[in-house]
Amino acid sequence: MSEADLPNDVDTLKDIVRQRSSKLEVAEALVLSQKLELEKLRFEIATLKRMKFGRSSEQLDQQLIQMQLTLEDLESSLAQKPEAVRPAPKEPPQKPVRQVLPAHLPREEIVHETACACPACGGELRRLGEDVSEMLEYVPERYQVVRHVRPKFSCRDCQKVVQAAAPSRPITRGLAGPGFLAHVLVAKYADHLPLYRQSQMYARDGLHLDRSTLADWVGGASALLEPLVDALGRYVLGAKKLHGDDTPVPVLCPGRGTTKQGRLWTYVRDDRPAASTEAPAVLFRYTPDRKAIHPQAHLQTFTGVLQADAYAGFERLYGERIQEAACWAHARRKFYDIQVANDSPIAAEALDRIARLYGIETEIRGRTPSERMAVRQARAGPELEALHAWLQTTLRSLSQKSELALAIRYALSRWAALIRYRDDGRLEIDTDVFDKKFQLISCASPLPLPRVQSVPVPSTRPRSGGIPLQQGRAILPLCRGQSLSCNRSRGPSCCHRGAKGRRPSARALAASTARVRVGSTHSPLAL
Repeated sequence: MSEADLPNDVDTLKDIVRQRSSKLEVAEALVLSQKLELEKLRFEIATLKRMKFGRSSEQLDQQLIQMQLTLEDLESSLAQKPEAVRPAPKEPPQKPVRQVLPAHLPREEIVHETACACPACGGELRRLGEDVSEMLEYVPERYQVVRHVRPKFSCRDCQKVVQAAAPSRPITRGLAGPGFLAHVLVAKYADHLPLYRQSQMYARDGLHLDRSTLADWVGGASALLEPLVDALGRYVLGAKKLHGDDTPVPVLCPGRGTTKQGRLWTYVRDDRPAASTEAPAVLFRYTPDRKAIHPQAHLQTFTGVLQADAYAGFERLYGERIQEAACWAHARRKFYDIQVANDSPIAAEALDRIARLYGIETEIRGRTPSERMAVRQARAGPELEALHAWLQTTLRSLSQKSELALAIRYALSRWAALIRYRDDGRLEIDTDVFDKKFQLISCASPLPLPRVQSVPVPSTRPRSGGIPLQQGRAILPLCRGQSLSCNRSRGPSCCHRGAKGRRPSARALAASTARVRVGSTHSPLAL
């Protein structure tokens, strides 16, 4: 609107100004919303790039630069010293020397004899000494059959037959001895050799063991280990402080070309950082999903402090029986992601304040709980109070939808749980130290999980190598033969592999109708 088009009436002009002002406020709000959305997208992109291409360490570049500057200052000050004051230069590193082969390995000597007479003149030879060299060799593993012979005797007077009792077997009517069962389990779970590959390896030595047989042995061995797992569970859950976490486990779905995501729950008992001499232990529980009912079932007998992340399923546990101790690493990571993505001075300030808390923990690690609590209350207490006041003040100056505001609200909403470690010397500032020590499960590829059927079982104990099933129900993977005792994926040696609708062979039907033992109920792990 040009100046000539403006009305002369004051009230009309005021209405125009009010209309323009309202439109301007709407436009400014839209621009602000778009800026926040742009900032959020940039932050998410930077976070994803760092997760995919960046380093795993969360040490800040500023800290690295400061360390480099300190090193340069030390080198410069050293160069200014007189030659006599300088420390002697280090000797050049020696070349690596071939290590001696272990002494515990058996030795086989091969003596290479020479001629009895001198090849030059024919004279008599006398011994001067010998040169000995060693070579590492591999002797293929050897299988043997142990025959148990039980002679029968009969009484001449009453004709009673006397015979020694049959020795017990690890698996009823099974051919595998304890050593061979241990070999199969170690190869499967420690060396990540699926059972069908083991079957092929045994076949090269003339030992034909079908994968279904090996699967039955694995299930039977897991049943034998149930008392040990029960004892481990009682020991871990008998602690007064636990660290809980879960990790995703990709599970293959044969025939679909996709994967499902199972969950592996870990509960760690380890009080060594608080000068405890009790043995550390970790308990694993497998579930097909991440529903809150699973940790509730796992920890139904636990009473004490649970240190974990902000997973909503854990929050339902907290009350009089279980107290929450939050993890500072999770709170710190949100500020770290913002600092890396946007180089935010506010995030850098938060990281610097949190770093001072971690510095105190480094000094007191390994001391008794009473000493740790005294130092924390004296030194970490003022730092925590100052950090809390700073977070509240900073939050009021930020947009409530910004990533920084979300990170600050995350910390403030869990503040009581975050500072619980200050007044309890048994607790840790975070769970990272345990995450690094107990990363025991690794899979070279996703785990195969055929179509599953849920059936009630009276046990929640581990199946198929120590990965427990969900509370009160077992997940029994079924291949195309619909066998409750067959948990094989449709690999190259699956007895039910074939054209769609083809009738299984007699051998497959026999395996399908085999008796289902509770001990052979398997979790969806790779065979």
